[in-house]
Amino acid sequence: MMAVQQAVRDFLENERISYATLTHQPAFTSQEEAAAAHVPGRDWAKTVVCFTENEPVLAVLPAPRVINFDKLRALAGAQAVRLASEREMAELYSDCEVGAVPPLGPLYKQRVLVDQRLARESEIVFSAGTHTDAIRISYSAFAAINHPVVGDFSELPKVGESSEDGRALWV
Repeated sequence: MMAVQQAVRDFLENERISYATLTHQPAFTSQEEAAAAHVPGRDWAKTVVCFTENEPVLAVLPAPRVINFDKLRALAGAQAVRLASEREMAELYSDCEVGAVPPLGPLYKQRVLVDQRLARESEIVFSAGTHTDAIRISYSAFAAINHPVVGDFSELPKVGESSEDGRALWV
């Protein structure tokens, strides 16, 4: 998985983006990753791979929040939106560990949608393709390379629901 870390670093350097790398203990949910990296959950950019019709998109939101799929569908201008399956993710991001996709749309030629709450942060941190490596960059630099569609599509989890719960239904 060193290849993805190098690909992410090469991409950021080619874009002339200032960044810092963080290494942390293995963590497998975005909240755990934020804690392991000593980053507030609101600053951890969780990447959720979705499909709008047949197009993969990267939905990026703060770690403690979940997607409101009706709002995401409207923001994406799509008729339907669903979570990517693990098989689809393995095919699209074979260079990444499952669940550790970096939110860098141009690297994968995909659209990026960002929740407005994350866009308010001065700096964000995200997975660098593994469950032990992360990247810290300014939100303004992140926006400059991704040209994201920004809007309100997240909500706090309901009681008894984890911020990591998936909903694989078309909406």
